[in-house]
Amino acid sequence: MTRPIARRLALGLAALALPLATACSDGGSGARPGFSVEDGIGSATYEYTIPAGAGEALDAGEPLEILPGTLDASVGETIQIVNLDDRGHNVGPWFVGANETMRQEFTSAGTFEGVCTVHPSGELVLNVTT
Repeated sequence: MTRPIARRLALGLAALALPLATACSDGGSGARPGFSVEDGIGSATYEYTIPAGAGEALDAGEPLEILPGTLDASVGETIQIVNLDDRGHNVGPWFVGANETMRQEFTSAGTFEGVCTVHPSGELVLNVTT
């Protein structure tokens, strides 16, 4: 499969998975944080890198703690996740494809609980406040 097709497929699957994931839990607050896509790569408030070989480490039963289990952020701050692995990973409300970078700004307050494949608990709780 060519890279552009694989990327479109991954983005499409992520778009389908996000409504399902967000339906699972809202942390009891009733409000979910808002996000806006940030272009380019540069400094972000929160920066995380998923290293190459992370998927193989998970397959071998090695716990990974790349992100915290709970991330407390404020509206206006940004997060950037660089995935250097050869497979995509779920990180709370985001799916970060293999060898891709996700960068977003928090645009509204709320709480989100979602699957995180790169944390031993298997989930990420994201709290965004004003």
